[in-house]
Amino acid sequence: MALPKQFKHPYEFDPKYKKAVAYFCMEFAIDQSFKIYSGGLGFLAGSHMRSAYELKQNMVGVGILWKYGYYDQIRKGDQSMDVLFQEKNYSFLIETDIKFDITINNHPVTVGAYYLDPKTFGTIPMFFLSTDVPENDYLARSTSNRLYDSDTSARIAQEILLGVGGARLLDELNHETEVYHMNEAHALSAGFYLYQKHKSLEEVKKRIAFTTHTPEEAGNVKNDIRLLDKMGYFCGTPLEEVKSLCDIDNNTFNHSLVALRLSFLANGVSKLHGEVSRKMWAGYPKISKIISITNAQNKKYWADKELRASLDNEENNHLLERKLRMKEILFNLVADQTGKLFDKNVLTIVWARRFAEYKRADLITHDLERFRELMNRKDYPVQIIWAGKPYPMDYNAISTFNRLVHMSKNYSNAAVLVGYELYISRLLKGGSDVWLNNPRITREASGTSGMTAAMNGSVNFSTYDGWIPEFAKDGVNSFIVPPVDTNLPLHQQDTIDGQNMMDILENEILPTYYEHPERWQEIMKNSMKDILPYFDADRMAYQYYEKIFTFFD
Repeated sequence: MALPKQFKHPYEFDPKYKKAVAYFCMEFAIDQSFKIYSGGLGFLAGSHMRSAYELKQNMVGVGILWKYGYYDQIRKGDQSMDVLFQEKNYSFLIETDIKFDITINNHPVTVGAYYLDPKTFGTIPMFFLSTDVPENDYLARSTSNRLYDSDTSARIAQEILLGVGGARLLDELNHETEVYHMNEAHALSAGFYLYQKHKSLEEVKKRIAFTTHTPEEAGNVKNDIRLLDKMGYFCGTPLEEVKSLCDIDNNTFNHSLVALRLSFLANGVSKLHGEVSRKMWAGYPKISKIISITNAQNKKYWADKELRASLDNEENNHLLERKLRMKEILFNLVADQTGKLFDKNVLTIVWARRFAEYKRADLITHDLERFRELMNRKDYPVQIIWAGKPYPMDYNAISTFNRLVHMSKNYSNAAVLVGYELYISRLLKGGSDVWLNNPRITREASGTSGMTAAMNGSVNFSTYDGWIPEFAKDGVNSFIVPPVDTNLPLHQQDTIDGQNMMDILENEILPTYYEHPERWQEIMKNSMKDILPYFDADRMAYQYYEKIFTFFD
């Protein structure tokens, strides 16, 4: 049965995409005004929702309406980072009359549903669950307060809300879902809801597709299975039966591993990540086949139309004029936040993404003396901007952010911005000349910020990880840091990568930009040409149907 009339897709399905899919994700970055995302996973999911709409796919999105979002990133009096949790209100969401109860921690919790009309932002129909309803007590209402709550029990409750609540919502809608697509394992509890419904592991596996974004086993979430059972994660399935179904012989519940065991098909998010995942899970029995579908971003949303038209029409002068104008727009923001006036004619490097230790935001400062010399150069001047949100309880990442803030006070050509969300992300990609990306190799499953940077005339300068090996031609459309031996201690890897980065920056990037501007322009144009169409999310959304969904009975 299709969706009720008031929630129907505003188009006839393309015959290639008639399979009914529900896409579950903890976060979606759809529009700057809709603050229910933290970083790359949300950016990816938002682009997928837009491309699914543009391709006329039979898909619905299921998420959570976070009352306080992730957090608002603000500054303290000394300019260091502060965290603000502020209530959000969205007049564009439609409050449905759908309400139902699920069980969390042996208590009934009432769930309400909000609807995002496809015409609002150009997405497929989307539903967002909330426990912030009058029927609930304070604790139950708080379940949908903050994305990725730091309390373990609260986080489990959120995953029950997404998984069990999302699957129950589809039943309330009488939507005959053929594929439950879990974008990460946050919605895994839906598998146990389906098990209670069908009383068969095989019937469950016929319906679940799983996308993993975590490139190392140690990074996958694990919980004590007894706590999950107490919280109601297994929908009443006896604990010993759960262990048998999931092939668990102890009390550790590995969410990604169980997701692989409950899925018919799974995928990594780049070719390299697919290979890493297959090796990582090779020793575990009863898991699904793992293929690769490389992440991508929605061109229609991200690519500057004027810049792209100049490239397509071979209007080189206008292309460069537009790029300079995009730099000016970014620099207005820099001035507003930091009081620093950047020069549009100076090479501008941007590092901007979620602040996580392995992404190494401060790697370019690893050799402080060399960094100081770089920042004080008169022959080849540079400007550097950092931006990104650490997890609000990741005090090491916040410390790195604040260290960069205080260090930048010593330089008129260095700035750290707060509020890295969709709007600022777009400005940074349009206003940068170089998009710096330096995660430790094998740690970045895909990464997508460099894709949208390339769409907007920013040249990737990256370690050889994630999606980069599928795109990069060193010195032609990007600049690549040579791979380091990953068997070395981390501090040695950081030292070698930092030295190699500075060598490439000083000996290749800066001389090319200032002494050979025509070659730089060719690299920029090659980057813009090579990023499309493959790294447009339309290709990704097509491949999910072609390589995964069409194989479900």
